[in-house]
Amino acid sequence: MAIGAGLMLGLYALPEKFTKEFKYENTWSLFFLLTMFIVPIVASLLLINGFSTIFGNMPSELWLKMALTSVLWGIGVMMWSKAINYIGLSLGFSIFIGTVILVGSLLPFIEDGLPESNVILYILIGIVIVLLGIVFNGRAGILREKAELKKAQEGAPKRGNMTTGILIAVVGGLLATGFSYANAAGRPYLHEASMAQGNPEWVTAVAVMFPIFISGGIVMTLYFLWQLSAKKAWEGFKTPAFTSNFALILIMAVFHYAASALFAYAAFKLGASGNTVGYAIFNTASVATAIVSGIITKEWISAPPKARSFLYGGLALMVAGILVVAYANGLGTA
Repeated sequence: MAIGAGLMLGLYALPEKFTKEFKYENTWSLFFLLTMFIVPIVASLLLINGFSTIFGNMPSELWLKMALTSVLWGIGVMMWSKAINYIGLSLGFSIFIGTVILVGSLLPFIEDGLPESNVILYILIGIVIVLLGIVFNGRAGILREKAELKKAQEGAPKRGNMTTGILIAVVGGLLATGFSYANAAGRPYLHEASMAQGNPEWVTAVAVMFPIFISGGIVMTLYFLWQLSAKKAWEGFKTPAFTSNFALILIMAVFHYAASALFAYAAFKLGASGNTVGYAIFNTASVATAIVSGIITKEWISAPPKARSFLYGGLALMVAGILVVAYANGLGTA
């Protein structure tokens, strides 16, 4: 389930490549409106029995804890979308998600406590291997940028500054780890409250996503309202391509939300260290998917062989690191 969630997350941004006549602000403001409000509200109301009772009785300190960390996550995801426009889908995912894995996989220990020493050792070894993979991917991006700069001098279109894009992705990844903490903090109460209302076990994942997405969506809404006005992008919605663009962005929104909800359930099913192990598996699977989709959509077609070698090597290291993390979870379960 964690791998499946990662596949959906890795593919969610792909439809953006096929939207027409939309500026950045048009695409992502509509996406965040759908994925942060419309989809989770509809899903929660339809799937959660006793919705008002569960959230009406939720302790105020838990609301505050989840809301604050979810706002940080919302800012991080917003920066992620910007990084993708700078450095492309595959590298944007690699840097952002890699940072998320490194920090977000360790945050649940604040709530859940540390596992046994042999388990935490293997988890840390696996995360270090993932870090090495991120370094390889960063090197691949720098080499690709040099090749693109050379082509730009010959009249080919130039992508946004690679260093700026990598910096945005890293900072966004650090902020986005708020999701992992909010999930670990909110699950115990929401699981108990959901089960008390007669909901099946998996509905807890939907309940956990509700406060996270609504809180994270508030800051995104304010940002894009400002951007749509500042960039005079409101007129961009008046295009014959709006219907097809809306359909593509709705697919993005559903995949993004479903991936997060499925991860939350996978983390529960993985056991005591599930938040850490599930988060690492989930995000690494999304990186692998994004890299492959970036290759298929020819993001790396002009990159020199050395850049592609670093990209593939980084991917292999990230997968190897996750195998080590999964082994650690096996030790903990045993």
